[in-house]
Amino acid sequence: MTQIQLSDAQAVILSTACAREDGAVFPVTASLKGGAVGNVCKSLLKQGLIEEIAATDLNTVWRHDEERGPITLRATPLAYSNLGITDEPGETTPPETPTAPVKHRKGTKQETLIEMLRAEGGSTIDEIVAQTGWQSHTVRGAMSGALKKKLGLPVTAEKVEGRGTVYKLSA
Repeated sequence: MTQIQLSDAQAVILSTACAREDGAVFPVTASLKGGAVGNVCKSLLKQGLIEEIAATDLNTVWRHDEERGPITLRATPLAYSNLGITDEPGETTPPETPTAPVKHRKGTKQETLIEMLRAEGGSTIDEIVAQTGWQSHTVRGAMSGALKKKLGLPVTAEKVEGRGTVYKLSA
C-alpha cells in the first residue's frame, strides 16, 4: 500500500483523531488559525482519511446538512493504516517508506546541485554559486531544505585544507 504524504497540520489533526477512542476529529487541538482547519479537513476528506458522520455532540459539529442534520468528522481505517496503527491494541507497524526512486526534472539548477555534490571531491559553496548563479544562502537553503528534508538525500560537510568546507552527497 502506498503511504499518503501528510503536511504537519494534517498529521497532527489525524494522529489526534486516531488517538481518540471514537476517532473524532473535533475538537481540534492543533493551533491553526482562520480557515486553516477547514482547508486541512477538506483535504483529508478528499484523500479518504476522514469521513462525515452524524454528530451526537453539538460541540463537535463540522457542518449542518439539511437532510442529515449536524455532521462531524472521524478517522477512517485508511487513516489508521496510513499512520501505522493496527487493529491489535499496543501493536503498531512503522509507516511504509516509498521505495520508488526520487524523480526530479532534468536540466534544473537542483539537478546541477545534486550532480556537483555527487562529483568526486564534492563542491564548495563558492563553486556551486558560480555554477548555478544562486546566492550562497540559497545554496545552503537548497541543500538543507530541498535535498535533505524533502528528498532525504544525505548531504555531508567536511573541512578540506586549502579548499574550505566541501559538501558531498553520500552514496
